[in-house]
Amino acid sequence: MSISAALLRKDPARTLNALWPEATASLTKTDQKTLRARANRQFERLHGLLHRLYGETYELDGVLKEALRIVAEGMAARPRALKKLDKEREADPRWFRRARMVGAMAYADRFAGTLDGVRAQIPYLKDLGITYLHLMPVYAVPDGPNDGGFAVSDYRAVRPDLGTIDDLRALADALRADGISLALDFVFNHTSDEHPWAQKALAGDTRFQDYYWMFPDRTLPDAYEQHLREIFPE
Repeated sequence: MSISAALLRKDPARTLNALWPEATASLTKTDQKTLRARANRQFERLHGLLHRLYGETYELDGVLKEALRIVAEGMAARPRALKKLDKEREADPRWFRRARMVGAMAYADRFAGTLDGVRAQIPYLKDLGITYLHLMPVYAVPDGPNDGGFAVSDYRAVRPDLGTIDDLRALADALRADGISLALDFVFNHTSDEHPWAQKALAGDTRFQDYYWMFPDRTLPDAYEQHLREIFPE
């Protein structure tokens, strides 16, 4: 189904109504009701932001529909415990600014060796009164220089020396059971050259080249590097 550019621009509510049935068909009625309440509050803002990015193009209805589908798919797969936590936080939208919130930040390996090691330290964190633990990047990265773990090669894999995705899930569950939220970075502004997007860009795929700053020669990069600290030698 294609939606006119005029409708996309002028009427977010009608756009949502048009996209809703197909995008959320996989949800139970309860989840549909919950998600619709959130969409009614947030869709106009999402619509406006995407319209600023894409303008009046035929692609925008597809982008909006895909965004809704991804959110619905994530909600369908979301564990019951997290849905319960979602409702609690919706009822107290400033929860993260309460005086009771006390955070800690650590590299998993330096703090406890592995993700399982971090899980073993939960009693210690509780004794400190910690309510959220921000672990520095735990994702797969290249060997050697990797900007402290921020040059990510794969967001769907954990560094082997720290554990596995299942270990990360078990840690998040254990922390939550003891009233501690797990916070992780999601780095949008760069990847390592091993990331699949970077590999496709280097292979000449123009779609993925648009994800990066690409240069035909060394003129501009060399000019930048006269004034910027070198982090990624390659």
